Amino acid sequence: MENNDWRITNQKNYLMNVKVIRVDTSCLSSDHEHCVFCWDKFSKNKNSLINLYSTIDLKHWICEKCFDDFKKEFNWHVINADNIKTLKQI
Repeated sequence: MENNDWRITNQKNYLMNVKVIRVDTSCLSSDHEHCVFCWDKFSKNKNSLINLYSTIDLKHWICEKCFDDFKKEFNWHVINADNIKTLKQI
């Protein structure tokens, strides 16, 4: 990625070297969230279930494109989580 990518602001302060999980939009805690990089909107709507990535505390959401673009730069560690209940034990 380019060093001056418009999507990167201060995310390195809280997303560098973190554990992330792959989830779908049914895991959203509110009716919608946004990617912390590109600000794409994700909805809990069952007709628009998509896969995305989240920090294990479900506070920061990353779309698949941004995940693919930045996974090496941010050194993310993807962990398996069978369901949302598993997350509370991590």
